[in-house]
Amino acid sequence: MRVALIHYWLVTWRGGERVLKAIADLFPDADLFTHVADPALIAREFPGRTVRSTFIARLPFARRWYQRYLPLMPLALEQLDLRNYDLVISSESGPAKGVIVAPHATHVCYCHSPMRYLWDHYHEYYGAAGPLTRLAMAPAFHHVRMWDQLSAQRVDHFVANSAFVASRIRQYYRRDAEVIHPPVAVDRFAAHPAAAREDFYLWVGQLVPYKRPDLLIDAFNALNRPLVVIGEGPTLGALKRRANPKIRFLGKQSEAAIADHYARCRAVVFPGVEDFGLVPVEAMASGAPVIAFDQGGVRETVRDRLTGLLFREQSVPALIDAVETFETLPPFDPDALRAQAAQFSEARFKARFREFVDRVKSTT
Repeated sequence: MRVALIHYWLVTWRGGERVLKAIADLFPDADLFTHVADPALIAREFPGRTVRSTFIARLPFARRWYQRYLPLMPLALEQLDLRNYDLVISSESGPAKGVIVAPHATHVCYCHSPMRYLWDHYHEYYGAAGPLTRLAMAPAFHHVRMWDQLSAQRVDHFVANSAFVASRIRQYYRRDAEVIHPPVAVDRFAAHPAAAREDFYLWVGQLVPYKRPDLLIDAFNALNRPLVVIGEGPTLGALKRRANPKIRFLGKQSEAAIADHYARCRAVVFPGVEDFGLVPVEAMASGAPVIAFDQGGVRETVRDRLTGLLFREQSVPALIDAVETFETLPPFDPDALRAQAAQFSEARFKARFREFVDRVKSTT
């Protein structure tokens, strides 16, 4: 069986790329296709793998400006020749699923999210863009949005990374999806030496508007509690300017440094809405409870008052109340936290995904 793996772009190393690597491990002879790839990343994470790029990679400054070429990506995907492949697995949160496969082939799409900038976050991106960008954005995205919905009908079987994403696939594509949660390196975090809990709260993630770091900073300004912020992003400068001295910004950190902070923090705070959310699971694997907004993937990962505390309103007063309530609760059991995180291990993901692929191939 010849297998092709399609991923939107390989220039960063985040949750989607970790899922792709786990899938690639299951199919060691599979060929990999992407719009744009960083050779150093390929050499490090996919050594010896055949990797082919679309014509997007040959456009000016493609590795930096790849997202600006979004309107050309549907055409680029349709130019890929996949006639000789029996199984095609697309990894989608940017354009990947729109390939044309052979009549005998099975196409499975692992969907991290329908493209946010086309659908549920479109007006946020549009509002934040400059006047010239908005002028081009509306007609271009209208075209890509129609293609995105049409290309969803080319997929034989959808897999969603959470029930939350499955509901959005149903909403935007009118397709059902099997839920298989993505792999989290829970063993690496659980193996980190246990440390005494210290008196600081922790944020880990990109500092972008939809993750709501603004709520975090405003709440902890009012609480006057110690907070450590790990991560970079376009809102970093503005957040630093409005933060009080008890809020420390560490920028980008190594995995070892992040694991160390998970092991020592009082709790991880997660005020945004994520499709799945790796950070809460990594925190629990490290024995750290999670204070999270009760929407999105955390509903499937965090057990309220057993492995964390969920608050119901995405507002500064609600987050302040959640932190104050958290401080009145008895200590959380680290073993219960790690047991909850273990449900999202890489081994479990690989077993479930392989079983799913074997099942759908047997019915083709």
